[in-house]
Amino acid sequence: MEVKLIRANVDDAKELHAMQVKSFRELLEKYQDFDTSPANESVEKVEARLKQEFTYFYFICLGAQKVGAIRIVDKKETGKNKRISPVFILPEFQGQGIAQKAIRLCEEMHGKENWELDTILQEPKSCYLYEKMGYRQTGKTEVINERLTLVFLSKSNMLN
Repeated sequence: MEVKLIRANVDDAKELHAMQVKSFRELLEKYQDFDTSPANESVEKVEARLKQEFTYFYFICLGAQKVGAIRIVDKKETGKNKRISPVFILPEFQGQGIAQKAIRLCEEMHGKENWELDTILQEPKSCYLYEKMGYRQTGKTEVINERLTLVFLSKSNMLN
């Protein structure tokens, strides 16, 4: 089935928020990262992001069904990185390559060079996904708590 992206707007904040909470709930329970987890964000924070002129929030759809979302921060400045933060797939659709297809679609729409993101170092599947797509660890990490460390990755072009 085809993966496609549909641009979200501020009217979609509650739906996006509910999907985000459902998608990240298990990681929040595992890592107890209450200050940084997307599962613990308010609907108002999602709404505020949707209002940012440099934010592009897309529903990730499998056919006609919304199965996740991805947010791209793209300030359209030459030489500046675009950022993926966050990307999520509903639990029942994870492990099917949907996030990978969605990221590729975003790279086609927003340009193939200068990307960055962060992920949980202790989640090997997440690290593998991004590294398989050409993202490389920058060497920067951020310890959130005794259970969780964020690792930062970047990608300069699609030739990786």
